[in-house]
Amino acid sequence: MATVQFDGVTHRYPGAPTPAVDALDLDIADGEFLVLVGPSGCGKSTSLRMLAGLESVESGSIRIGDRDVTSLAPRARDVAMVFQSYALYPNMTVAENMGFALRNAGMSKSDTGFRVREAAAMLELEPLLDRKPARLSGGQRQRVAMGRAIVRRPQVFCMDEPLSNLDAKLRVSTRSQIAALQRRLGTTTVYVTHDQVEAMTMGHRVAVLRDGVLQQVAAPRELYDDPVNTFVAGFIGSPGMNLLEADVVDGHASLGGVSVAVPRSLTSGRVVIGVRPESWEVTTDDASLTVTAELLEELGAESFVYTDGAGFSRSGKVVVRVDRRFAVAAGERLGLRPKPEELFFFDPETELRVR
Repeated sequence: MATVQFDGVTHRYPGAPTPAVDALDLDIADGEFLVLVGPSGCGKSTSLRMLAGLESVESGSIRIGDRDVTSLAPRARDVAMVFQSYALYPNMTVAENMGFALRNAGMSKSDTGFRVREAAAMLELEPLLDRKPARLSGGQRQRVAMGRAIVRRPQVFCMDEPLSNLDAKLRVSTRSQIAALQRRLGTTTVYVTHDQVEAMTMGHRVAVLRDGVLQQVAAPRELYDDPVNTFVAGFIGSPGMNLLEADVVDGHASLGGVSVAVPRSLTSGRVVIGVRPESWEVTTDDASLTVTAELLEELGAESFVYTDGAGFSRSGKVVVRVDRRFAVAAGERLGLRPKPEELFFFDPETELRVR
């Protein structure tokens, strides 16, 4: 096990006008499970591949433990990679796939077998050791890919969207297995995903990237409760935060018929008000924001109402979480009032949170 440090790391693909990863500073503790999350093209997979040695570093440095690995070949870094595509050898059995790297490195057959059986027991793969990949389900193949990484006993696990090929139900069960396995092994793990729900449920900390730039790194709850800017606020949460633009006059902003007190630093101009879907109250009072329901999304224990927000919502919609027994028809008018103690305020120009 080891710490990982990105120190001003930059990578630019040939011919690209801007870096894919721009001056990334990130410290990962020994034994930590850190998740890199962000939309497609944000630089998360590139960052992981630089750590594994599969992409070059234009500037800056990467350290694993007390070693600078910036210029080392992948095999010299003591890093194990788990890919999205599993990358199993179709002509080999599960046991042979898991032990291939060890045998290739010169480990004896008996020692390799011991490590393979040990990892197979952790992953509940013992009955499958003699099967070939074609006879495995997607979830079983992913566990074999995990086992192949585990047997190496590396200092760092690098996982690049390993669950993206699984169906929704299997993703939920497999992510809990991966998180539990990481806690058991205590191996420093860097995990890449575009799914913020996956990030929030698995990581000790989550690093949010946008256009190659680190936006915020924090524990999942802190990201949700204390986002530093509008991007993090809108990205973290499912559905994301409602971001509503309003004019400020004499220290108050108007959302329809609702007057909202803003921070003292904002006396005039514009403000972006953040409201989580659960921070709305549906009301019949005149002093409310009147919207039109467009869709009721029923999820069992809770429901979300999607309403029009053209003219003041950045997404063009306002999303409201309601009780599962709440019924509303498309085209029906609703009155909304935000809970004052649960509002967020952002500068519309810098996008930063106003404290």
